[in-house]
Amino acid sequence: MSAAQWRRAMNTATPGVRVSVSTQAPASASPTVSRAPTYSAPSYQGTGWWSRLWAPVHARHWLVMAAVLLYPLVASPFFTYQIGAQSLALGLIALSLTFLGGYGGMVSLSQMTVAGLSSYLIAIFGTSSMQAISLGWPWWLACVFAILISVVFATLIGWLSVRTEGIHTIMITLAIGVAFFYLTQQNYVLFNGFQGFSKLGAPTIGEVDFTNPVAFYFLALGCALCGYWAIKYVVRAPFGLALQGIRDNPRRMNSLGFNVTAHRLAAHAFAGLLASVGGILLVWYNNRISPGSINTGALINILVIAVLGGMKHPIGAFIGSLAFVLLQNFAIDLVDRQRFNLVIGSVFLLIVFFSPDGLLGLWQKFRARWLTPSATSAQGSRRP
Repeated sequence: MSAAQWRRAMNTATPGVRVSVSTQAPASASPTVSRAPTYSAPSYQGTGWWSRLWAPVHARHWLVMAAVLLYPLVASPFFTYQIGAQSLALGLIALSLTFLGGYGGMVSLSQMTVAGLSSYLIAIFGTSSMQAISLGWPWWLACVFAILISVVFATLIGWLSVRTEGIHTIMITLAIGVAFFYLTQQNYVLFNGFQGFSKLGAPTIGEVDFTNPVAFYFLALGCALCGYWAIKYVVRAPFGLALQGIRDNPRRMNSLGFNVTAHRLAAHAFAGLLASVGGILLVWYNNRISPGSINTGALINILVIAVLGGMKHPIGAFIGSLAFVLLQNFAIDLVDRQRFNLVIGSVFLLIVFFSPDGLLGLWQKFRARWLTPSATSAQGSRRP
């Protein structure tokens, strides 16, 4: 459905809503509607794709952009690579879950599985320490096939799970993730079993060596920005609006003529694209891939990151990822390494208890209460 057709459909009275005008009423009398008013698309929908992409840009976006671009200039190589680049790679995988859960109402625990498959395909198609298994393709060709196969795999996961809801969707995707973990751990012909693959560093393009911390940071930043703005565009496009309508009321959207299953499958495919790119960045960051990277703990970590940051906005995935990586690197200074999961679980419970919308929700509450008191008081003074 095109954007123009979507606007006409959304501005047309819903079937069953009758508008009647009394013949005895004055000419200035307004018609009476027997049921709730119809939906209307946002005002920026009428100005095309460019407006959908740039309409939400505010001053704070430019400030954040300047901060992330200048970050490597003031940070040490450790903070640039270990904190910044890792947060961006994990955040891109968590962004795929944020899109499915926040805008599609589908909580999937298999996003790390999709990213792990992409990582393994980079090792199989490209070059690694296991020359007997790796095919030795150029890095760009290995990336193309890894992304394509991972997107197909994510679509198949969606095909198995979109017909269920709630806990059943979570259990199906978790079962797929666990099954893939045991497959990689027990298969030595294709996945090299427990040892996995090593020597999977980022490529060199021209004179730019992406194994350098600063170069790899900007590579991860570019992919993260593309994923972020892709989400911002999609959720304002006709497909994204229909997906959010399916999230809120799938039966009504189905009665309006929308193919609910097809929209959900397309959402899984798009989320798989984001997760597969994040998986490539992650395998280049770690320089290896093994079953331990996609075990049950890794699957749960992506969910923790998404919920920790907040699933109502794409930036929440990167906020949660940054918080998770900081705790992962510096919590051992406060507690033993074996008790890291206890720290993560405690922080997770505290944030969810005080703010179901995560760290982003806490910031919004703080800004509404302390940074914009005049606007709040003005709204209160206008109330009757």
